[in-house]
Amino acid sequence: MSSFTNVDETGLTESFDRDGYVILKAFLSSTVIEGVKEELNVLVDRQAERLMAAGRITEPYDDAPFDTRIARVFEHSMDMAPTSFRPELHGPRLFDLFFHPRLLDVVEWLLGPEIRLYPNYTARPKFPEWKGTLVLWHQDGGYTAQAADGVEILRMVNVWAPLVPATEKNGCMQFVPGTHRLGVVHHEKREYYLEIGQEELDLRLGQAVSIEVDPGDVVLFHNLMFHCGLPNRTRTVRWSMDWRYQDATQSTMRPHVGHPARSVKAPENVVRNRKDWAGRIFQ
Repeated sequence: MSSFTNVDETGLTESFDRDGYVILKAFLSSTVIEGVKEELNVLVDRQAERLMAAGRITEPYDDAPFDTRIARVFEHSMDMAPTSFRPELHGPRLFDLFFHPRLLDVVEWLLGPEIRLYPNYTARPKFPEWKGTLVLWHQDGGYTAQAADGVEILRMVNVWAPLVPATEKNGCMQFVPGTHRLGVVHHEKREYYLEIGQEELDLRLGQAVSIEVDPGDVVLFHNLMFHCGLPNRTRTVRWSMDWRYQDATQSTMRPHVGHPARSVKAPENVVRNRKDWAGRIFQ
C-alpha cells in the first residue's frame, strides 16, 4: 500500500504514477477535522428542521453522536434522505480543508502551479445498509468521458478523507492499483451510478485492495483508478469528504467552472480565506 507519514515529492510522485494512489497518514489536524464536522452538523440541523416541519420527526436528535445522528433523523424517512451534500459546502471552516496549504503543495507536485478546486466537492453520509449510498466500481473519468465523448482526459487529483474511521465493515473504499494506466474503460448505467463492465471487472478484482484509513488521513488517487465503496454493514454512518483538484489550464467539461486554488497567472482570483469561501457559491 502506498502510504506516507513523511511526505517527499519524489517518493510520492513515483508512487502515484505507479499505483495510481497514495495515502497521507495523519495529514490533517484534529482542528481541521472537527471544523468540517461542525459545518456538517449545521447541514444536519437543516435536514432535521425540514423533517420536523413536514411532521416526520418530533425532535432534531441534536444530542446524538456525529456518526449516528443523521441516521436517527432519517430512520423512518429514508425516502427523503440525502445521498450527498455539494452546493451546501460553503461553510467557512470547509475552507481549511479544500484550501489546506500543505495539501495544495502536494497537489502542485502532481499538477503544476495552476490549480482549481473542481466543481465536484462532496460530503457523503454512507447510511447503514442502504443502496442509495452504495458506490459501484467505476472510474471518475468514465463520467467525464461519457459527458464529453472522451475528447480529453482531465489532469486531476481526486482527494478522499474520512471523518470517522473507514473500515471494510462500514464501507471503506477499494482500489485496483495500476488501473489508471488502462485509459477509460467501458461503463454501464445502473440505478444510481455508472459501473465498469463485468468483463473488465472479472479480469481485475482479484487485485483489489481495501483502503482502511482514519480521520486525519488523506487519500489521493488518479481519476482513472478503478474504485468502489463497500456496503456499510454497521449501525453507524460512515461520513467522508471527497473533492478534486484539476489543472486549471483545462476546461472542466461541465457548465460549472470551479474555484481557483492556486495560480501564478491570476493570483487575484484564488479563494483567499474562510470569508471569501463562504461568500462564494457552487459554480
